[in-house]
Amino acid sequence: MYNNWEDLEKSIEKCKKCKLCTTRQNIVFGEGNRNAKIMFIGEGPGADEDKFAKPFVGRAGKLMDMAFEAVGINRQEVYIANIVKCRPPGNRDPHEDEVLACMDYLRNQVILVKPKIIVLLGRIALQNILGKEYRITASRGIWVEKKEIMYMPTWHPAALLRDETKKIDFIKDLILVDKKSQEFE
Repeated sequence: MYNNWEDLEKSIEKCKKCKLCTTRQNIVFGEGNRNAKIMFIGEGPGADEDKFAKPFVGRAGKLMDMAFEAVGINRQEVYIANIVKCRPPGNRDPHEDEVLACMDYLRNQVILVKPKIIVLLGRIALQNILGKEYRITASRGIWVEKKEIMYMPTWHPAALLRDETKKIDFIKDLILVDKKSQEFE
């Protein structure tokens, strides 16, 4: 584990722990307020994220930004990361070995940020953080407390692009997150 951002970023710059390093354009480390109360964790970078080396900048990210704006969450005040730091080819789900290769990086990001709330965006984030027994359809919108962190599972923004009916739930979940974050001021 690294006790500072500079060492953590250097450690990942040349990562070759899994086969995703052979197909990536860029590592998408994560970004935002490194002292954020709220951290968002997604699945992995898409094509736009791989191109620009930033999380959630494609269509799903634009939708997430609009939802943030609607509920009063400032993207500059949160930290955003992914389970895997390199794009899985064809936007497929990350394989177990790829998740395991990146998990220490993510754990280290959580340790450095020290968030009070972690929003788990979608099934992949939910199951790899809280456990395989969790199901996004049954868990979304329900707080889970673990090791002094409050977790809010919700839909991945990409799911909202495929099914617009999920937008209402996503907004409701973000309202809960915003309200809960005010308890930590």
